[in-house]
Amino acid sequence: MEGEGPRTRAQGAVEAQRAGAGAVFSEREFYRREFRGRTLAVALPGEEDDARGRALEPVLAELRDAGARAVLIAESPRALAELVPDDPLSSGTEPLLGSVGRRLREAAVVGIDASAAADFAVACQTLALRLGLFKIVWLDPAGGLRAAGDERLSFVHQAELHQLLAGEGAGLASRERVPLWLGIERMLEAGVPAVNVCSAEGLDAELFTYAGSGTLFTRERYMDVRALGVDDYDAACDLVSRGVSEGYLAPRSEDSVEAVLASGFGAFVEGSHLAGLGALLPGGDGRSGEIASLYTLTRFLGEGVGVSLVGFAVERARALGYAYVYACTTSNRVGAFFERNGFTAVSPDAIPVEKWHGYDPARRSRVRCFRRDMA
Repeated sequence: MEGEGPRTRAQGAVEAQRAGAGAVFSEREFYRREFRGRTLAVALPGEEDDARGRALEPVLAELRDAGARAVLIAESPRALAELVPDDPLSSGTEPLLGSVGRRLREAAVVGIDASAAADFAVACQTLALRLGLFKIVWLDPAGGLRAAGDERLSFVHQAELHQLLAGEGAGLASRERVPLWLGIERMLEAGVPAVNVCSAEGLDAELFTYAGSGTLFTRERYMDVRALGVDDYDAACDLVSRGVSEGYLAPRSEDSVEAVLASGFGAFVEGSHLAGLGALLPGGDGRSGEIASLYTLTRFLGEGVGVSLVGFAVERARALGYAYVYACTTSNRVGAFFERNGFTAVSPDAIPVEKWHGYDPARRSRVRCFRRDMA
């Protein structure tokens, strides 16, 4: 999407903004804040694995440092030997909530031995529900789910998983792991809010980066779109900077970025993880709005984030009584996206003249404009 003002001035301001944003915001710190005060389960299926333990130790240390807590559920008690400070609890311990809560207060990491369970996945499900945990992280050497084309699916909700498993897993790259995915489906059906599946080596990336390494499974559709709030400001600035550096967004001055965020909205995964953003700015003629700074993180491409953001902008424009909305881009890919979503390519003269005040002439010669009438 497009920025306003001379390119050189805007570039300098955005570079300064990017440098400042890096000092106060990072992906890792964003996720550390999300985990603070919360408890997650980490499922360790199979026998003891030294490499898995070595990969897990620094992640547990970071969770503790961030103020989060972890319940390690192991199919083999030996898998817990080097990871928890005390002897593990039995999955049949009563009262479970009090016993786990007391140990977490002291150590922030608790081990539970589920070796006596007839079905380890069911044991993890039962423990997570009884303890009210917000997610289970299941460690599997093969990592996340891959569809028939062998691409990793970063996010899958329960209905999508059911479709992928239809026909004995015909929608998957491999049917060998169907029992695992059926177990994940049962967890979601039983009420577990979310399940991450990744390798031990990929755990750090899955928990602390936008890109992730595995697959997040959720009960309901994992994304909603809402207006940005002050707690979203740092993450939104970071996304704008990313969009500029990747060439999808035109540089903006700091004031212009703030104006965009004031009218901005974001697509949020699990209620708080910002997957993409956009803004609806007054068009300048009193009867239109510009969809600006539309950007989606790479991990979420193909997940419908862009479509949801545009849909939100159109509904907001309709509520404001605008006759039409428009967008400008130098990207053919972005232009094709708008055309797929009901926009028509138009001449720059078909949008408000105010858009071009102080606009970089070189950029204007390359820009493409798209318009969608509210009627």
